[in-house]
Amino acid sequence: MKRVLSLSLIASSMLMAGGYKIPETSLNGVALSAANIAHNKSADAAYYNPANMVFMEDKNNIELDLTYIGLDPVSYNGKVTATNVDLDSERESFIVPTIHYVSGKAGEARIGLSIVSPGGLSKRWTESPASKSAEEFTLKVIEINPTFAIPVGEKVALAFGFRIVHSEGVVKATPSPGAVYQDMTGDSIDYGYNLALAYKPTSDIDVALTYRSQVNLTVEGSADLYYAPGGLVPKGNYEASVNIPLPATASAALAYTLPSKTTVEFVYERNMWSAYKNLDFDYTNASAEAVFGTSKSKDWKDTNAFRLGLTQELDNMTLMAGMVYDESPVPSKTLGFELPDSNSLSVSLGGRYEINDKIEVGLSALYSMRETRKIETNDANDNNLVGEFTNANVLMISTGVSYKF
Repeated sequence: MKRVLSLSLIASSMLMAGGYKIPETSLNGVALSAANIAHNKSADAAYYNPANMVFMEDKNNIELDLTYIGLDPVSYNGKVTATNVDLDSERESFIVPTIHYVSGKAGEARIGLSIVSPGGLSKRWTESPASKSAEEFTLKVIEINPTFAIPVGEKVALAFGFRIVHSEGVVKATPSPGAVYQDMTGDSIDYGYNLALAYKPTSDIDVALTYRSQVNLTVEGSADLYYAPGGLVPKGNYEASVNIPLPATASAALAYTLPSKTTVEFVYERNMWSAYKNLDFDYTNASAEAVFGTSKSKDWKDTNAFRLGLTQELDNMTLMAGMVYDESPVPSKTLGFELPDSNSLSVSLGGRYEINDKIEVGLSALYSMRETRKIETNDANDNNLVGEFTNANVLMISTGVSYKF
């Protein structure tokens, strides 16, 4: 029972660079499957590779995007303990706004600002036994990322930025209606940094390196708890906190532009998820800590993502397409209903149209197809699962407008 009840808000926050991460935080990001790090002439360079701001046209550039995210219902067929079940989660959908800004030159330097939602989750199961541990897991994340870039010679630029991350979430679970439940909320503001390098050895080759630091989420909140057996935890609101790492991410990218103004970009991305070893929720109340505060092993692994982007520039239009293969960080042993994660293959396309020399509009879409995730008996799953999760696909549609002045 303690193992089930130790599920927390932050279990879902870790999806930001794993299961339901959102690296596609702009119109171009969606169209190119986030393969827009080395070759980028738009305002979202402020987020993806701020060093590229140095090589942009000497104008202020601002872009506003709206992205629809739809999560298919996840199906689970198999056993929970010794009981055969066939369950489906609820369908989820969101509208996420983002904004990117790149300044004109300040001397030779450039300043950027991005306000994005780099990840999040809403996973709800209304059917038992999934609802016993994951009735609702919801996370909202907003990152404010100011950046500063300078040239180093004519072919190299460097950039530095601050990550200001606000997270807010909810977790509800009812292992035993009327006898045991938890309804938890929490939030935090935490900080990190990002570094970027852009190198243009020739007019048709772009090279980039980026690094986003680990951010320790120091979430504090409260929980309505009740544990009736033995009267161990009376009904009440209890203070709670947890300290969880949001792992670092490093990327290396290479882009080549053909004489036909066709650009091909490849991105290798490494997510350092092995920093997430366990989940240990702390309660100031001794009884709540004894029942609900048991440390839960996670043992996530570092993961790779391989991104490919294709851009074709025309007279008044830019066409884009992309593909990405992304690995899951969650081992079969600790997989649960709050994160039925698996490896994924995504495809994307989109376009931008130049109305005049100041205004551009665009539309893009991405579809992520997730592999079936099987849990075998010999995986010794901590949540007593033996079966498979299917249909965890994701659709993203983004529209945006940019303005230069």
